[in-house]
Amino acid sequence: MRLLAKICALVAVLGAGALWALTRPAPLPNSVAEDHVADAANGALVFAAAGCASCHAAPGATDEDKLILAGGYSFASDFGTFYAPNISWSDEGIAGWSLPAFARAVRQGVSPEGQHYYPAFPYTAYQHMTDGDVADLFAYMQGLPPSDTPSTAHDVGFPFNIRRGLGIWKQMFVSDDFVLADTADATLMRGRYLVEALAHCGECHTPRNALGALDRSAWLSGAPNPSGKGRIPDITPAGLEWSEADLVYYFESGLTPDYDSVGGSMAPVVSNLAQLPESDRAAIAAYLKALP
Repeated sequence: MRLLAKICALVAVLGAGALWALTRPAPLPNSVAEDHVADAANGALVFAAAGCASCHAAPGATDEDKLILAGGYSFASDFGTFYAPNISWSDEGIAGWSLPAFARAVRQGVSPEGQHYYPAFPYTAYQHMTDGDVADLFAYMQGLPPSDTPSTAHDVGFPFNIRRGLGIWKQMFVSDDFVLADTADATLMRGRYLVEALAHCGECHTPRNALGALDRSAWLSGAPNPSGKGRIPDITPAGLEWSEADLVYYFESGLTPDYDSVGGSMAPVVSNLAQLPESDRAAIAAYLKALP
């Protein structure tokens, strides 16, 4: 019996050690774009494409106030309600962060303190961001207005409030593969980078499984609206008959081919895309039309 007890204890210790290893957050990168000269102007475009203000500005903010990244926007889900944090360049935000800490947060979903972030923050898409774009975004955000508004704590119950468990979720569901395969077409590759990484279109337009992970086999084929009202549309060629020219015009003007206007959560997305070069909007349209 003593031998059996010792074996069980050993198995428990080994199991706990394996679980601890599997769930540990990613380490801080040694460097990010060491030789890169930060370009805040490009950072502004990355900021727009990534929709940072759409989530992190205070609810109801308009015009220049959208650049005050005080947080507070709520995201209801089956797992609880998540709140966008303050990410302004302030003590309540990210003023104390280093570039490697920022890069780890954005691309790997790990806080400077070494805790997993919930995937309400779309690091599953941002993981594809280049070193240069991360550094440029960091440089741009340092010039934005500060806010001393404290971040609102997430309202998440047991067991989802145990952040260490997110390490297993990442192991199971976070893939660094792109959905659209590599191609020699530079326009398509730019479109893929914008859609699958910066603009994180899949976060809304792709259905999820029971644990909240994207069903990549149904990529951009539409999904239930988290608000419970209606459905986020299918934007694959099977569900969207618009031409590439229609898409480019919509991304700039917010007008559909039927002269209806964009609304709901898509309105700020169009506002962001309108700030990008027309070549980027064309690349997104080309990507969408190239999907199976």
